[in-house]
Amino acid sequence: MNGHFKKISLALMLASTTTLVATDAFATEGYFVHGAGARNKAMAGAGVADGQDATALITNPAGMVGIGSEATVSVSLFNPNRKFEGFGTTPSFTPGGEHKSSETLFAIPTAAAVFKIDDTSSWGISLAANGGMNSNYRDVTNPTCQFLFGQNPPQVPADNGVFCGGTTGVNISQALISVGYAKQFGDFKIGVSPIFAFQTFEAVGLQAFGGATLNPAALTNNGSSTATGFGGKIGIEYALSEQIRIGAAYQSKIDMDEFDEYAGLFADGGDFDIPSNYQIGVTADVTPTVSISVDYKRINYSDANSVSNSSSIQLPFGSDNGPGFGWDDIDVIKAGVEWDMNDQWTLRAGWAHNGQPISGDNVTLNILAPGVVQDHITAGGEFALNDAHSFEFGVMYAPTETISGIEVTPQGPNPGHTIDISMNQFEATFGWKMKFGQ
Repeated sequence: MNGHFKKISLALMLASTTTLVATDAFATEGYFVHGAGARNKAMAGAGVADGQDATALITNPAGMVGIGSEATVSVSLFNPNRKFEGFGTTPSFTPGGEHKSSETLFAIPTAAAVFKIDDTSSWGISLAANGGMNSNYRDVTNPTCQFLFGQNPPQVPADNGVFCGGTTGVNISQALISVGYAKQFGDFKIGVSPIFAFQTFEAVGLQAFGGATLNPAALTNNGSSTATGFGGKIGIEYALSEQIRIGAAYQSKIDMDEFDEYAGLFADGGDFDIPSNYQIGVTADVTPTVSISVDYKRINYSDANSVSNSSSIQLPFGSDNGPGFGWDDIDVIKAGVEWDMNDQWTLRAGWAHNGQPISGDNVTLNILAPGVVQDHITAGGEFALNDAHSFEFGVMYAPTETISGIEVTPQGPNPGHTIDISMNQFEATFGWKMKFGQ
């Protein structure tokens, strides 16, 4: 009875941490994270066919069967460095020169627990996060704004800022809570997990777009707006032999409530759904101590008009099928290796490459959301303190990527001014894993 109570208490504790995940958003594969938890992140997110710890519930719920009962908690210290640079003639809508987003360090938690029901079934609960539409540009001098503000009467809301609105930026945060069940039938495993999603959004400094929206009062500077929604994930894992496993997982589009306070910014009256995605892969034990995983992932940003619609659509912001950020669907290739070096140490490494979600035609609006990185180089490991507890860590580096395009103003393109948007990333993840009954 006492053990059962502890399990229920742990599950409730994991669920309650949702209230602590009001973290600023971040960007890796577009705005999806490159992995879940310290182990998966250290392998660049590869391993959909290799569930080995509780974070399998996040990657592929089928992988929960066979790992016993355990919990894992990790925190990632994430450092995205975002900037834009303007070139060419003046006056221009956006300023020339280099300007950097001021927010550069975020703490991102992940937690999961899996409980063995019997030898062929398990259930679990997890908390994960997504994000990427984040930026904060302060103290940006814009000569065009200063000129217009000096007119009588002033023609812009502020005499500085990226878009003549003072401090400029957006912030979206997403928390995903899953409760899953998995069952094994011989060499075949299947798992399902309903997902509850909670997200917040805030935008500042976008007053210049007030003439291009259906709802100027719900465009910018309205504080934090919240939305909830539901979706689900299904996964399978199959052992082709004792050394080779294949796996696949599909996460549905998560239909979210509208951001009412920003119904004049996002397409379809403030709609911002979470896109569907799927991942398939194979894991091979090439020696008794070394395994290699290779995966393919697809993220369907076209599920969300606010993300995928071109920013140049000739409709007002906030309208049905109106302008968005112009993000394309992306394909991701992942590869990871894990080496059980001895009874205490396990070492891991990985690499992932994704397609470019942002085109040069959409750089102006994506100053706010420059999710342009394409490669992730990772490494990490695990140190077993004893049979029940272990410490995990992982590091990630995403090299600088830059996308260029001509400036697009609310009145149309400005061929005389070019904008570069850039980003690189560093991340360090630290985790703790505990097995129950050891």
